[in-house]
Amino acid sequence: MVSLASPAEAATSATATYTKKSDWGSGFEGQWTVKNTGTTALSSWTIEWDFPTGTAVGSAWDATVTGSGTHWTAKNLGWNGSVAPGASVSFGFNGTGAGSPAGCKLNGASCDGGSVPGDNAPSAPGTPTASAVTDTSAKLSWSAATDDKGIKNYDVLRDGAVVATVAGTTYTNTGLTAGTDYSYTVRARDTADQTGPASGAVKVHTTGGGGTDPGTGSKVNLGYFAEWGVYGRNYHVKNLDTSGSAAKITHINYAFGNVTGGKCAIGDSYADYDKAYTADQSVDGVADTWDQPLRGSFNQLRKLKAKYPNLKVLWSFGGWTWSGGFGQAAQNPAAFAQSCYDLVEDPRWADVFDGIDIDWEYPNACGLTCDTSGPAALKSITSALRTKFGSSNLVTAAITADGSAGGKIDAADYAGAAQSLNWYNVMTYDFFGAWDAKGPTAPHSPLTPYTGIPKAGFTGAEAIAKLKAQGVPASKLLLGIGFYGRGWTGVTQDAPGGTATGAAPGTYEAGIEDYKVLKNSCPATGTIAGTAYAHCGTNWWSYDTPATISSKMTWAKNQGLGGAFFWEFSGDTSNGELVSAMNSGLK
Repeated sequence: MVSLASPAEAATSATATYTKKSDWGSGFEGQWTVKNTGTTALSSWTIEWDFPTGTAVGSAWDATVTGSGTHWTAKNLGWNGSVAPGASVSFGFNGTGAGSPAGCKLNGASCDGGSVPGDNAPSAPGTPTASAVTDTSAKLSWSAATDDKGIKNYDVLRDGAVVATVAGTTYTNTGLTAGTDYSYTVRARDTADQTGPASGAVKVHTTGGGGTDPGTGSKVNLGYFAEWGVYGRNYHVKNLDTSGSAAKITHINYAFGNVTGGKCAIGDSYADYDKAYTADQSVDGVADTWDQPLRGSFNQLRKLKAKYPNLKVLWSFGGWTWSGGFGQAAQNPAAFAQSCYDLVEDPRWADVFDGIDIDWEYPNACGLTCDTSGPAALKSITSALRTKFGSSNLVTAAITADGSAGGKIDAADYAGAAQSLNWYNVMTYDFFGAWDAKGPTAPHSPLTPYTGIPKAGFTGAEAIAKLKAQGVPASKLLLGIGFYGRGWTGVTQDAPGGTATGAAPGTYEAGIEDYKVLKNSCPATGTIAGTAYAHCGTNWWSYDTPATISSKMTWAKNQGLGGAFFWEFSGDTSNGELVSAMNSGLK
């Protein structure tokens, strides 16, 4: 093991261990693991070793690996240099040849013994706090970092780029734009000019300027981006740009993070932050590299925000499949909120997200499973989230639109929970569908009641009215639009109310199809209750069109709502005609 300490501090001991993970004849996968066996944190690590001639490292991940002849050196990346006592960190690589490593050194000493009085990199400074925020400036202050040889100065980073290097622990950033969001971190440099890890991020919103939140005079136009769309649907963040949609929306909900064990958790790590994008797939035309610390959709969203500085992104947790975890989360709301904050504000992607959205289907009611957390649970969770995330972050929730008597809206304290939220995404769609295989056929997103509707209270207008009556401000309600249709087959009747034999065929799932397909395969033949329906052959579909969306946006404005939202981007046409209809209708 290696001792890494100056005389003034306790020794940090660590080992480095090599494992050949797999071997396919022409090559292999190798892995090094650094384990901190001491009692104080390891702030950085460098492993050196020799391979025999004919054995070499190819691509590597989670470390920067360089070679000189047969000698190889691996250094930690910015996000994985710190190793807590008892913890381990690994990196891997693909190699060629059959040799094994020899002469291993960890931070200059033997990987399995010996000691060296190393010069550790500085610790992370404290998370900055902001004060004296004006239209064009903000003052930042932070607690000092520590280092075994002394701190020389600090780099101040704004949105990931260094804007100043200062000797003290305060800095005033000037020349900012009014009404704009910025994210700041700080990192220390020691007397050897080594940089330590970045601090936590603080978000600053300069005063003045315009806004896009309810109450500022501009309506919210929010779309959901589904993380799984990067697979079979081949829909990526770049599509938001090429379709023209990014310029016409105000917010993106990235869906979904998981809720499990009472905590927020990653939904799909590969899609979220690991998938490598080529230059032609990337928002800015720059390809991902094998060693960059953040890839995937998170990095693409970062690039999209750089191109559209007023765009806000929230990370949405839960959804139909992962709502079962909210009941346990409600048992300790503060711990749940802390876990969500730690994940959303992870230094690797803290600048990507402007807040959190929770999609609990449904509090104290039945969805995929039945929840018995009680009517106060939603308020407890939203209050804890607001306390933890503070006033500078957005905190929102997607909620039921069941306006029936004794229905899901009646099961929870939505007015109480709204006090902690910027807005609700009211899911005014999926009221009816082919889960009732024999019908009657009915539009899945009716705005208003109509004669013959299968269930009273299952309309957008009645849901909004019920939430208002409970005491939720209209400005905190967004009307939901589905960018897809729901349909039946075996239908002979053109008008709603017909019988069916089952779900109509769909590209990904029976009974559901994207608008971009339906507009051509089964064009609308009528409208009812503010939405469209279509009868083609024996199939019957209902969906929103640019015309019905326009009328719904007019209704939302007349109701004083905060705006509208939609599920989800990939259902739209390649030129974003539904997003355009929402944007035009909300102005």
